Amino acid sequence: MKIEHIALWVADLEGMRQFYEAHFDAKSNNRYENAVKGFSSYFLTFSSGARLELMQRTDITERTSNALGYAHFAFSLGSKQAVDDWTARLRDAGVTHLDGPRTTGDGYYESTVADPEGNVIELTL
Repeated sequence: MKIEHIALWVADLEGMRQFYEAHFDAKSNNRYENAVKGFSSYFLTFSSGARLELMQRTDITERTSNALGYAHFAFSLGSKQAVDDWTARLRDAGVTHLDGPRTTGDGYYESTVADPEGNVIELTL
């Protein structure tokens, strides 16, 4: 079994698509729209085959409490050097850097950044 995709509600559908295309080499499908439901989305596909669905609906306009549930998603980059390089590249591009690169207490090498809407992205080996 594998996770087919992760979906995020977003405020700026086009801006978020452009962010993931520019900084994470995502490839987007054509925009899907359902006018009756006020719904639009893109599926973004990454080189590994993993997919992220960005969704927007006219009646979902604010982030609700994030105390439980989604915390972050992670991209495996293959090496410490790749984590270091990708972190530096994102920081230089003005992407919000949250932490790291560092080795966590459980031995995980990671760095964390936030996308334009504050969703946490973890970069790992």
